[in-house]
Amino acid sequence: YGNRLHGARADIPGELASVINQTREAGGNIVVPCFAVERTQEMLFHLNNLLTADKIPHLMTFIDSPMAIRVTEVFKRHTELFDEETTAMLEKGNHPCDFPGLNLSRSTDQSKAINHIRGTCMIIAGSGMCTGGRIKHHLQHNITNQANTILFVGYQAVGTLGRIILDGADNIRIHGNNFPVRARIARLTGFSAHADKEELMQWLNAMPAAPSHIIVTHGEADAANDFAQHLREATTAKVDVPAYQDVITLA
Repeated sequence: YGNRLHGARADIPGELASVINQTREAGGNIVVPCFAVERTQEMLFHLNNLLTADKIPHLMTFIDSPMAIRVTEVFKRHTELFDEETTAMLEKGNHPCDFPGLNLSRSTDQSKAINHIRGTCMIIAGSGMCTGGRIKHHLQHNITNQANTILFVGYQAVGTLGRIILDGADNIRIHGNNFPVRARIARLTGFSAHADKEELMQWLNAMPAAPSHIIVTHGEADAANDFAQHLREATTAKVDVPAYQDVITLA
C-alpha cells in the first residue's frame, strides 16, 4: 500500500450503512467476499452497531463460510479478550458477533437455498479474493443484476477474480461460464490491517536513527516503485527495489 492512503476506520460505519441502504432501496442483495478470520467478525461488529443505532434496516444476513462460522464461535467463547468497547456491549447483553436476522449457513444445501430468497439480504462468504469457495456460487447468481452490490472489504491480489472485478471487468468467468458484470461494485478501504503510505512513513520516521539504505521488498511493482520514489524525495537514504535474482550486499 505504499502508493495509497486508506480510508479512516472511523468512516467504516457510515460507508457501510450507505452501501446497505442504497442497495436495499434498489431492491438488491449485498454480496461480501470476506476473509474468515477476523474480517468477518469485524463486519458483524459493525453491522451490530449499525442495527443498534437504527442506521440500517434489519436484513437477513448470512455467514456462508464454515471456517468463518467456526472462528466466530471461538470469538464468542473468549469474551475475556475483548476490549473495553466490546465488553461494554456484552454487559448490555449485546454480543458483537450476533444479532437478530443473522444466519449461519453450514451445509451446501443451506448455501444454495440462499439464492432462492426474495427480497434484500446480505451474504458474507469466502474466499475473500473470490478465488474459490462459496462466494463464486453467489457471484454467479448476483453479479448480473444491477440492483445488487458486490462489496469488497479486503485486499485483492493481482490475478485474482476479486481484483479482476474491482479493476472494472465487463465480463467474468466462473466455473467455465461467462457472466456480464452489471452489479454495483463497492469497496471499503478502512478495514485494512496493513499500513498505507502515510503509516509506513510514520514507522520509518520513528526509528532512533535514520537508515542509510532502504530496500523495498514487499508489495506489487507499481506500489513498491511509487513508494521508493517517495522515499528518495523524502529521505537521504539510498533506496532499492530489487527485481527477481538481484543481489544486494549488506555492509
